[in-house]
Amino acid sequence: MFGFEDMLHNEFTELPFKIMFYVIVFLFGICIGSFLNVVIYRLPDPNSPSILGIGQTKEDKEKASHCMTCGAKIRPIDLIPVFSWIMLRGKCHSCGSKISPRYPIVESLNGLLYVLTFYVLDINVKSIITCVVMSLLICIAFIDWDTKEIFISMIAVIFVLTIPLHLLHSLEYEDVTLKSRIIGAFIISVPFFIIGEVSRPIIKKKFGEDFRAIELGDTYLMFAAGAFLGTQAVIVSTFIGIMVAAVGGIIVKRVTKDSKFAFGPFLAIGIAVGSLWGNQIAQWYLSIPERLSGQ
Repeated sequence: MFGFEDMLHNEFTELPFKIMFYVIVFLFGICIGSFLNVVIYRLPDPNSPSILGIGQTKEDKEKASHCMTCGAKIRPIDLIPVFSWIMLRGKCHSCGSKISPRYPIVESLNGLLYVLTFYVLDINVKSIITCVVMSLLICIAFIDWDTKEIFISMIAVIFVLTIPLHLLHSLEYEDVTLKSRIIGAFIISVPFFIIGEVSRPIIKKKFGEDFRAIELGDTYLMFAAGAFLGTQAVIVSTFIGIMVAAVGGIIVKRVTKDSKFAFGPFLAIGIAVGSLWGNQIAQWYLSIPERLSGQ
């Protein structure tokens, strides 16, 4: 679309151009990742300064740019995504207190996902929209891990992005039909909702706690993901998410001795994989009987 299709996958495209493009995409991705750290840190806290700086006083801005241990003001050179943390060796320049490695992890993860998205999908509208979704998934995963809460506003953005993805991408070719998106929105979210409703009174009766085996946030997330990905890819995403959650749950229980853990981060991993390879994995799986019969 717009004359850029298959540019990265074209054998005639020069290697230096590809390398330069991926480097630029990565650098842009880690800059966006730096903003994601702000979202992850501030959004769950109603008393934190505005994410976009709207309505902030000078005092608010100063408070938001200081070391949490010694109060030293953060220098502009310390705000370079990933590289500042490496140069500072993960410590405050003033007092030497440790800076969480989560900051460069989030930044690097966002940059790498951007590069991977363009590597797999090439340069097109779908790649750009998918990058936005990847960033939202990172925020959803880390916030849910910290607070066991998924913000509906982020899920709504993923759902809304389905509209331009479907309309603009279908100008070139229709890889996911409207019917597939509608079915995809309900094929996982409805079972998740039923499991949540059925499990809630059972858990309350047995453990005395009022929560669901699958929370509504996870249900809404898969509704939006199903609309975004379509039927086949969202099924693959769910399967991957459940498998990763099974392994992650065992690790969490051994470390924390608590069987409760956030499901959203694992679903986010599945959705990210499904966004890039979901349909291909589904087609590969469905072709197994045919390939076996051919042998």
